[in-house]
Amino acid sequence: MSLTLAQAQQIVQAGIDFARDEKPEPLTFAVLDPGGTLVTLAREDGAGLLRPDIAVAKAWGVLGLGIDNREIGRRAAAAPEFFTSVAALAGGRILSVPGGVFVRDEQGRLLGAVGATGDTSPNDERAAVAGIRAVGLVPETGADEPAD
Repeated sequence: MSLTLAQAQQIVQAGIDFARDEKPEPLTFAVLDPGGTLVTLAREDGAGLLRPDIAVAKAWGVLGLGIDNREIGRRAAAAPEFFTSVAALAGGRILSVPGGVFVRDEQGRLLGAVGATGDTSPNDERAAVAGIRAVGLVPETGADEPAD
């Protein structure tokens, strides 16, 4: 099972709508299927040149390692040489900051991941979570409390 293009586009639009209410910097969203293939990408006007690559890396990293960004961050801090090697093996498509969010259905099946970037990492994550929830799917961030 995987996210449909329609679901991916709805996640992005809902994330952008949420972000506009919060007034962060311009965001970029990448939605990937469970195999790490890009389903859709959206870059708001004024978003930086590297933002698409960063959004993909946030989502691809959680899928590639099968762990959330917070756990990636903990492991990177505990073993920086190993993390550097993993990042090199991944072609740089892995980041250790919030903003990469697993997307699951109500039964817990993995449907893909969303990467959001452009503002602070917690705000990026909040926008991704809002987009995922808006389409009735379940975000997984690794946070103790669900992001609003």
